[in-house]
Amino acid sequence: MTIQGWILIFVFVGILLALAKPVGLWLFTLYEGRRTPLHAVLGPVERGFYKLAGINPDEDQSWRRYAVHMLLFNAVLLVFTYAILRLQGILPLNPLGYAGVSDHLAFNTATSFTTNTNWQSYGGESTMSNLSQMLGLTIHNFLSAATGIALAFALFRGFARREAKAIGNFWADVTRVTLYLLLPICIVYALVLIANGVPQTMAGSVDVTTLEGVKQTLALGPVASQEAIKMLGTNGGGFFNANSAHPFENPNAFTNLIQMLSIFVIGTGLTYCFGKAVGNTRQGWAILTAMMILFLAGVTITYWQEAAGNPILHQLGVAGGNMEGKEVRFGIAASALFAVVTTAASCGAVNAMHDSFTALGGMIPLFNMQLGEIVIGGVGAGIYGFLLFAILAVFVAGLMVGRTPEYVGKKIEGREVKLAVLAIAILPLIILGFTALSSVLDAGLAGPLNKGPHGFSEILYAFTSGVANNGSAFAGLTANTPYYNALLGIAMWLGRFFIIVPMLAIAGSLAAKKHHAESAGSFPTTGGLWVGLLVGIILILGGLTFLPSLALGPIADHLAMIRGQLY
Repeated sequence: MTIQGWILIFVFVGILLALAKPVGLWLFTLYEGRRTPLHAVLGPVERGFYKLAGINPDEDQSWRRYAVHMLLFNAVLLVFTYAILRLQGILPLNPLGYAGVSDHLAFNTATSFTTNTNWQSYGGESTMSNLSQMLGLTIHNFLSAATGIALAFALFRGFARREAKAIGNFWADVTRVTLYLLLPICIVYALVLIANGVPQTMAGSVDVTTLEGVKQTLALGPVASQEAIKMLGTNGGGFFNANSAHPFENPNAFTNLIQMLSIFVIGTGLTYCFGKAVGNTRQGWAILTAMMILFLAGVTITYWQEAAGNPILHQLGVAGGNMEGKEVRFGIAASALFAVVTTAASCGAVNAMHDSFTALGGMIPLFNMQLGEIVIGGVGAGIYGFLLFAILAVFVAGLMVGRTPEYVGKKIEGREVKLAVLAIAILPLIILGFTALSSVLDAGLAGPLNKGPHGFSEILYAFTSGVANNGSAFAGLTANTPYYNALLGIAMWLGRFFIIVPMLAIAGSLAAKKHHAESAGSFPTTGGLWVGLLVGIILILGGLTFLPSLALGPIADHLAMIRGQLY
């Protein structure tokens, strides 16, 4: 580890914390549906959408109606994208003449982008036309991200409202987030990327001659526009197969830094927005503090392991840290930081191959996702996932003080606790179940590149990434098969919506309750004790649930490595 590496990490954290409040205030404005300076230009567009769709944005919806509209919206988008991918060969804007995508890959990809996972079983520049990239995939990057933020707003209203029967309007939330947050930022963001060398063109490729006289054909396309929303919306689908390790997606250290910041910036802002929504910004800062403790712990372990390198290579006389699978223009510190950022959020973009990390260095990105992607987390999904853990933590705290647990003025009773447990239990049930299945079936065992613990880690990582709606890959699993495309597609859908529906039920239940002022018997939920309890509950649940699988995978791999054993 180097001083320069730690400076990069602290600069990143410092900028992120400085942006939390201003971004949170903008989000709070959208949460309340108030007018912004952008309404002068985009207000007519918003009203036009409502009129065209026959929507009354001021009409509140019950949690059931909110959930039904959200599910139908996403189901239609899935079918729409599936059709585009299957018909790609006869549709326009296909300069390289790619054929339609196979049925199982189209299902996997459509599900992946609908659920904000953006898992890719294909090479983007060798499979997808410009139309498929722009209309089939990029549109999901906006709408799946907007859906996540809208759902977070719905849960915020559940905590903030008193004796209410509704939690907002899904269509209004999605429209406002897209028009007044994601779209304007992405326009500026894309221009910055273009200025730094990221292509934005309708051309399919360009022929070049290298300095050695070798002729090459380089894939091009509308990269900058997709890259911007890919990061800001914590989507992660790369235009190119190498993702953010490709110089056309991530040319230099500056773009690498702003990409990492853009992955986290909305998630951190939502913590402050939650504090504003419930009338106590200290609640938001307490959540952000717990998130940052988990994040910094993960960065420290990953950076330490990658900087330490592989002892087997050291014995062969190859000194230094682990640079396998990393870009030399980023180095170990920036690669380790990026890996933790992208898996702490549900982004999935990568600037290094996680399969080439050391065993424990690769375990932290895996564990981040197994915690439910709540360490900052995906846009919207991170904060509402974290609040599910907060409900369990305050329930435990209530047992400690011998009173009915309360959180931000709302009594947490049996219904909310049961729904929170249901939502949280979905993740390990699907991850471990599908991993076990794939570890014994021939179709599953045909996928891993490696044998032994590392091969098991490749399977475990794939289903963890899919269910957690992250989309990053260990890069050692051959997943473009009917078996993995189908099973991962199902896992992504269940991992997204089987958590959302119980969460919305909690929002509806809380909104109907009265507000109770804090008393001497209430457990304080803004101080260090509360932050420690939150971190402890998250680690205990994650550790107890996934420790056996981690012991079979990365931990066993690490023990083999320090003994000099190779698979």
